[in-house]
Formats: sequence, C-alpha cells, structure tokens
Amino acid sequence: MGQENSGIYIFCGIQTEANDEFGEIDIEGETRKLFTIDYKDAAIVAADVPMKIYHPNKDNLMMHQHAVSQVMKQNETVIPVSFGNVFQSKEDVAVLLENLYPQFEKLFPEIKGKMEVGLKVIGKKDWLEAQVSENSEIEKMAEAVRGKTEAASYYERIQLGGAAQKIFTSLRNEVKQDLFVPLKESAVAAKANEPIGEKMLLNAAFLIDRDKEEEFDEKVNKAHDNWKDKVEFNYSGPWPAYNFVNIRLTVENG
Repeated sequence: MGQENSGIYIFCGIQTEANDEFGEIDIEGETRKLFTIDYKDAAIVAADVPMKIYHPNKDNLMMHQHAVSQVMKQNETVIPVSFGNVFQSKEDVAVLLENLYPQFEKLFPEIKGKMEVGLKVIGKKDWLEAQVSENSEIEKMAEAVRGKTEAASYYERIQLGGAAQKIFTSLRNEVKQDLFVPLKESAVAAKANEPIGEKMLLNAAFLIDRDKEEEFDEKVNKAHDNWKDKVEFNYSGPWPAYNFVNIRLTVENG
C-alpha cells in the first residue's frame, strides 16, 4: 500500500432533489472539488482527500467552515458534520448516509430555512474591575488583608477570591436575564453554553429563521447599544445548527 491512499472527507448533510454543484475548496494547499453522495432526498457533501488525520489547526478549521458556508449559500437545509471525518470510500459514506437517513428525515423539517448565530459577550476589563472594587463587602475584605503577611491573610484572600467570583456569577446572571432571555424569545431555539475564560459573561447560540435574520440582528444591535460601555459583543454566523443537532457518525457493520 502506497502513502497516497485516497479518502473521502465529509462536510455536511443536505436535503436535495438535484445533483448540486458547490464548486471547489482548498484543502492544505490542494484544490479539491466538492461533490455529493446521494440517498433518497438526502446527500452528503464531500471531497476526495489523501487518507490521513486532519489536525484542527486554524487553516483546516477555516477550510471546513468555508466549505459549509458555500453549501449554505445554495441550500437552506444543512445538517452540520463535525470537523475531521474522513472515510475510506464513497461506498462507506453511502452506507453511513443510509444509516443516518432516519435521523436526517426527522431533522430536515426542523432545520429547513433555519440558521445558527453565535453571541459571545465579554466584559471590558475596566468595567469588571470597577464592579469588584465598588463592592463594599470586597472593600472591607481587601482592607483586612492590607498590611498582613501572606500567611496571616490566607483565609481572607480565599474569601476575597470567593466574593469576586460571586460578583462575576451575579453579572453573568444579569447579562443572561437582560440579553439572552429577550433574544431567546425571537429565536426558534436558544442555548447558553458555559462561558470560556474569566471575562466572558455570555456564550450563547441561537437558531433563527433565515427570513428573520435582519429582525434578529436589529435586536442584537439594540442590546449592544445598551451595554456597549461595559462589554464587547462577538456576534457570528450564519452557521449550520451545530449547537442544535447531534448526529453520531458511525457506520454499522453487518
């Protein structure tokens, strides 16, 4: 067996009746044509690639996202597939699709004409520090720590950390109530994921109707106007429904 074994990299599932053309994609410096493997009214969008492990570095992740974005521009029912799935042959992918079809059939009406957008809300450093330092309980604790040796102030320091954590938790709750809850009402579905890092106050995903995208964007902009002195908004999309679809990619043997 030579080094250049060929594999099939899969990007997403779609609902389609046509033989769609989605153009080409650059994979690690090589131009590859996107094609579909079909079963009934479903298809998997794929490309021929060298058979190997694809590492989730920035370029590869961008490549995966770019391919899915190309598909989303032409198709309104896109089922996301996670990064890095390579199969040995088109036949294996066809078997996979046949096995997945009952799940796809249920998902198609749920995600048709829908897209995911992401909203991360990150507290501005100065504002977060002001929230902590303006708190009278923390001020008292900080006073108790001052001038003591580190060993003598050990428990106060732990309490100080705990009190600061409490403030962060309450800020996260405030942002959730004030930003996430009203936006959730305008979405088909919404999910608040665990914030990443100590300055993030909200890490949310929303599934919205494509034809209501503008309306939803306006709501996000209004929310941003109210909070812009305190936080940064990182608003992204459109994505396929990564946070709302859970497909297990297993080929059953036998």
